[in-house]
Amino acid sequence: MKLVSSLAILVLAIVGVAIDGCHCKIVQFIFGDSLSDVGNNLYLSKSLAQASLPWYGIDFGNGLPNGRFTNGRTVADIIGDRAGLPRPPAFLDPSLTEDDILDNGVNYASGGGGILNETGGYFIQRLSLNKQIELFQGTQQLIINKIGQEEAQKFFQEARYVVALGSNDFINNYLMPVYSDSWKYNDRTFIDYLMETLEGQLKTLHSLGARQVMVFGLGPMGCIPLQRVLSTSGNCQDRTNKLAISFNQATSKLIDSLPTKLANASFKFGDAYDVVNDVITNPTKYGFKNSDSPCCSFGRIRPALTCVPASTLCKDRSVYVFWDEYHPSDSANALIANELIKKFGFLRVNDTNGPSSAPAPEG
Repeated sequence: MKLVSSLAILVLAIVGVAIDGCHCKIVQFIFGDSLSDVGNNLYLSKSLAQASLPWYGIDFGNGLPNGRFTNGRTVADIIGDRAGLPRPPAFLDPSLTEDDILDNGVNYASGGGGILNETGGYFIQRLSLNKQIELFQGTQQLIINKIGQEEAQKFFQEARYVVALGSNDFINNYLMPVYSDSWKYNDRTFIDYLMETLEGQLKTLHSLGARQVMVFGLGPMGCIPLQRVLSTSGNCQDRTNKLAISFNQATSKLIDSLPTKLANASFKFGDAYDVVNDVITNPTKYGFKNSDSPCCSFGRIRPALTCVPASTLCKDRSVYVFWDEYHPSDSANALIANELIKKFGFLRVNDTNGPSSAPAPEG
């Protein structure tokens, strides 16, 4: 779940024209955690990783909870909106149809999910990356049945893919002694384990037709409010941030190696650590006033791991970097998305109007 993944964020889908009677738009398939979840966990009835109560969603649409782990939009929403693109729906939404998939792609992201199957186990229900890929395989069969093998192959090979996980593998696994990974590995061998697993998963996606893939790195996860409040000083936890940097370095090396192993593939690595770290370290530079505590909390009773109706909201949500103990606010997501758009050269690729942006948070 976490900011970190804020980095976790996404790349756009490019909407094209119908070809040979097939919809054949270029869309995106998103694999991620709570920073990209748009409602999948709402349909996991036993999951403890939920954004199903007020005040989640207070600055989005009708102001009601919608499954996003923030007060407004995700980074993915904002990048897609800037590109004039529709937002990929949650895979577990029971109203999802084959036509929806062909027109919008699919979002498989799940709060609490990780690269490793064991990550986030105490949330009871969440979709790991392996499970998300398994659901993607099911999606492929639906589309094959709808438009045929040849057109489906073209559809999936032309799509864009986003993989944005990893923070939970540390925060809700390796750094918690209740998980066996915390004593089976050291910092170096655990990252080796993550890289070996991630490489296999990316190769599986390639075998399923993924040709243009962006993998996002981690932000300074030692600076999320939950990590600060659990430290004795209230400062960022240095070891946790160093793990994020080491993860990013290892992932970058992995991504650079894949095109030499996999045919006709483009893998890119999105590292936004420095951008997010600067926002947290120098909030006033970006128009924020608070970068160390959540807007939605129980006041002095911390950590309150989730935002609930009994929580107290800050007076001005637009000047808080963090919405809750884990996740950035709509304003922070907007800043991060805009920085990523500039950094990676994302452009508006669709001339039609995309979905309306969520209302800007008000005090």
